[in-house]
Amino acid sequence: MTDWNAYRAHLGESIGAFATLSPGTLKGLQTLDRAAAETGHLDAKTRELIALAVAVTTRCDGCISVHSTAAVKAGATKAEIAEALGVAVALNAGAAVVYSSRVLDAVETVKV
Repeated sequence: MTDWNAYRAHLGESIGAFATLSPGTLKGLQTLDRAAAETGHLDAKTRELIALAVAVTTRCDGCISVHSTAAVKAGATKAEIAEALGVAVALNAGAAVVYSSRVLDAVETVKV
């Protein structure tokens, strides 16, 4: 996938069709999205940088497409985005280390 603009347009159409079939689901998502911004403790740019980091950790191309546009429109620079993505990479690596220790713990419980 290299044409993110076409993908974003296609995603909008597909989600629109899903919304027709399951309007409550999309309404719930919109409610969650609005609720995340209600407190006003974080500005839009910070929220979008977090969203991009989470999008990477959850491997969601749709989220990457939508939130990359929103981050740039909120004033995020490439350097800021790269830093947020660096945090996502570090957390994924850290989680792999933590879960690796869990595997070793589980292996210790196996009786042969």
